[in-house]
Amino acid sequence: MSTINGNGAAERIDSSTTRRTPTPGKATVLAIGKAFPSQLIPQDCLVEGYFRDTNCADFAMKEKLARLCKTTTVKTRYTVMSKEILDKYPELATEGKPTITQRLDIANQAVTEMAKEASLACIKQWGRPAADITHVIYVSSSEIRLPGGDLYLASELGLRNDVNRVMLYFLGCYGGVTGLRIAKDIAENNPGSRVLLTTSETTILGFRPPNKSRPYDLVGAALFGDGAAAAIIGADPMTKVESPFMELSFAVQQFLPGTHSVIDGRLSEEGINFKLGRDLPQKIDDNIEGFCSKLMEKARGLSDFNDLFWAVHPGGPAILNRLETTLKLRGEKLDCSRRALMDFGNVSSNTIIYVLEYMKEELMNKENGEEWGLALAFGPGITFEGILLRNLN
Repeated sequence: MSTINGNGAAERIDSSTTRRTPTPGKATVLAIGKAFPSQLIPQDCLVEGYFRDTNCADFAMKEKLARLCKTTTVKTRYTVMSKEILDKYPELATEGKPTITQRLDIANQAVTEMAKEASLACIKQWGRPAADITHVIYVSSSEIRLPGGDLYLASELGLRNDVNRVMLYFLGCYGGVTGLRIAKDIAENNPGSRVLLTTSETTILGFRPPNKSRPYDLVGAALFGDGAAAAIIGADPMTKVESPFMELSFAVQQFLPGTHSVIDGRLSEEGINFKLGRDLPQKIDDNIEGFCSKLMEKARGLSDFNDLFWAVHPGGPAILNRLETTLKLRGEKLDCSRRALMDFGNVSSNTIIYVLEYMKEELMNKENGEEWGLALAFGPGITFEGILLRNLN
């Protein structure tokens, strides 16, 4: 069976399953997995717990965090930090203590455990043996060590010792889309390859007591969460063995000159410190329409952003709101991004995978789901990452 798609070409559809046929040679998403630490924090409980754990009695800062917790729209988050960790390392909650060694001891172990769990869930959904994985891409802004987490993950999963590994450190919030872009390039240039992309993040490196000289610490406390995610990418999926649901059609990365300091992160003896410029939402707002148009034009025949489905990294509600307004998107277009933010917070590089999982569910439940969509993320640089997606359901 065939129809005419937005490119003016015949679109092959499997009449027995009403699924679109993947384009030969194009990378597809074959499976997704996720994992979280055991500690789940309802947003309503965060303020009291954070000020108790950091022994802070500043009422004005407590009120400010309470307001921020409401404006983030986050409802629940997972965290590695626990009472047991603070009992063992009380210095983590003490201002000015050199604690980078302790933080890395906790973070390195935690991100590996979460990455392994997310990868195993992904491999199980995929339905093929782990030995069939040919490449690993590992993304994290939460660990520092040699060898890197890519080797620890490959070893924990029992992958072949000739698996090809790529390690992506400290890309921040756009790291998940970067990982998808690199996985796409590998899959399309290495016939038969199957790429495991795993992202794993924890806020342990940035946990510290509130301080009036670091107002962004409160934003981080109200917004960010911990977890891991995984996806398996490959071209020319095996019929009746693999179940592709999304095609990675075209990818673009772009940085905005002169914006290096708008998102600034620095490691110190006390952990990692972040500063976000107040002009970040405006910088994204000023440049996003042209960036999205560059991606959309590859799906020839589309002229309205509302003809697409949208999988946007939810850096925060302000960015989503501005994106919606600038691109004149209908209210429901960013529902999957808002849902991921509400359920998990901003989990840095992982979050785009959570959004894609919700998008998969949404498109499967639609009678006539959009064929084309965009995956977007923004981060230090300021860097834009985008992928034109094709829905195969």
